[in-house]
Amino acid sequence: MTLTCQQLLQKHTQEWQEATVHPFLVQCKLGTIQQNQFNTWLVQDYLFVVDFTRMVGRILANAPSQHFDVILGGLVALKDELNWFKEKAALQKLDLDTQKQLTCSEYCDYMNSLAAMPYPVQATAFWAIELAYNQGWQLPGVMPEPYTEFADRWGNPGFTNYVKLLEQQADQGLQTASESIQHQAEEAFLKVARLEKDFWQMAFNAA
Repeated sequence: MTLTCQQLLQKHTQEWQEATVHPFLVQCKLGTIQQNQFNTWLVQDYLFVVDFTRMVGRILANAPSQHFDVILGGLVALKDELNWFKEKAALQKLDLDTQKQLTCSEYCDYMNSLAAMPYPVQATAFWAIELAYNQGWQLPGVMPEPYTEFADRWGNPGFTNYVKLLEQQADQGLQTASESIQHQAEEAFLKVARLEKDFWQMAFNAA
């Protein structure tokens, strides 16, 4: 039986909910998140996106050519995203030249390790990471300022459509994958879910 992204979501609903519904996001919605908590997330997420960009570049090297357009579009968006993070950090006078916290380091190390995995596993992890941000910032609903811009960046319809394209590409890779590779893809999905939960908690703990 061929594994699909939707099957992963249906099979692991609890793990996925924990990855995308967190008090950090709820308090952003309520406008009660503490500045130190949000600043911790912002700095650590910038450091994460630097390594995420490298991961996407490696995925491009392994992807079939018919998947290039979507992945290249993602890389262009990541260029803008990194510059956007720098602007936001500058406004808050935050130092981006800092150490990764343990959770961020673990996540980045995991993304680096994906280079040794088959393309269907990489594509599944890529989709899961982007979906986690899409749903995490989208599910709470409209957020108040100054968090509206952050929610719009990952919760807007254009990003949602991009995530759907990543899902299609992951499904295409899984369609012809062996049972062993499908199992690795499922493990990657669960790993991403756990790391996303831990990343939100890392920022929340900054209080």
